[in-house]
Parts: sequence; structure tokens; C-alpha cells
Amino acid sequence: MLSFFKKYKMFFIVMAVLSAVILYLFYGALKPKKTLTIYSPADVNPELVDTTVQHISRHHTIADFAFVNQNGDTITQEDYKGKIYVADFFFTTCPTICPIMTKNMVWLQDKIKDNPKVMLLSHSVTPDIDSVPVLKAYAEKKGVIDSKWNLVTGDKKDIYYIARKSYLAVKTSTSDELYDMVHTENFILVDSEGRIRGFYNGTNLDKEVEGEKNMQQLLEDINWLSQQENE
Repeated sequence: MLSFFKKYKMFFIVMAVLSAVILYLFYGALKPKKTLTIYSPADVNPELVDTTVQHISRHHTIADFAFVNQNGDTITQEDYKGKIYVADFFFTTCPTICPIMTKNMVWLQDKIKDNPKVMLLSHSVTPDIDSVPVLKAYAEKKGVIDSKWNLVTGDKKDIYYIARKSYLAVKTSTSDELYDMVHTENFILVDSEGRIRGFYNGTNLDKEVEGEKNMQQLLEDINWLSQQENE
């Protein structure tokens, strides 16, 4: 028996290698390929979307914008042209979810700081309070890298419109003030073509919750998008 195996040793080696290759190819063919949804207003909870755009089901992109960042510079869509970025809505005096969201955005900044394709964008929902000096002090305290992450303020109406009509991520309040907003824990992933590719719980770093994407998944999806653009 031993002499038989010795005689056909090369044959068995070749068959073993061939079998391994075939199994690998079958696994690659059967394994579902990763995809990311391209979101439009019709795909999202109506509470988070302005009524004027709720019917849109295709070709939704982030509208042009112009806000002022922590350094007093005007930031527009041109600063994010061709970039993958993560957007959120916050305010510096928020005592509840904002500190957690900011902490997790700092974590994300550290993960993407060496990736030139990726940036961050945080919009203040209390621009009357969050002036440029206030945002600057907040940015310095949190370790914001200016070249990667813009904290922006501006006209309250403009922030409301982009939150509800573009990012699909902010609720209206029950206040009589038309442009009052209740920001959510959502982080919004935008691809290099200005399309929304995902919503993530910005307060959830590593806890898996059914039906909800967390920060770890956000980082994974950012890396996947980056890879797709390299191919």
C-alpha cells in the first residue's frame, strides 16, 4: 500500500491542489458579493424627509451647499467633490447623544485620517449658538483634524433644508418655529458621486443591534467604497 502511494505521490499532490482550487472557485462563485444600497427619499422613514421630496425614488444626490467651518472658511460641495464622506447633525451644547456621537466620529477620524478619499462633515443645528469661535474651541477640544473634518454653521433655514431634503436624517419638532429640528443619531455615508449609501447609529461603536448598522459597519463600508473606486 505504501509503495502504491509513493508511486502515485505526484498524482495525489496534483489532485489535492486541484481540488483546493475548485473548492475556492466554487466558494467565490457562491458567496454573495457585497453591495451597498443607493438611497433615495422614498426609501427612508417619512419622518426624516421633507414632504416635497418624499416621492423621489431615483437619482437622489446631496444638493449644493455653502456653510462656514470652524476656521471661518466657506465650505461648499466643491470641497467634497470626488470624496467619500460621513455627515451628521449635532450641536456643541447637546448634553445627551452628541458627546457620544462626537467621540465616535473622533474614533472614525483616526481610522480614515490616512485615506485621502475620505472626509467628515458635521452640521450644527443651533447655528445661532454655534458661532465660528465656538466651533473652533469645540474642534480643538475634540482633536479635529481640519483637513479631514469640517464642523459647519450657517443660516438655519439652509441647514434645515439640507438636513431634510438631502441627507434625510433629521426630524421636525412640534415647535411653532418652522425651522426647529430634532437631530438624530444618524451618521450618513455619502459616496464620491454625492449619493447616500447608508445610515448608521452614531452612538453605537461595536454593539450589534438587529436592523441597525453601527460604527464598525460604517468603517467597513467606507473601506469597501474606497476599494471599489480603485478597481
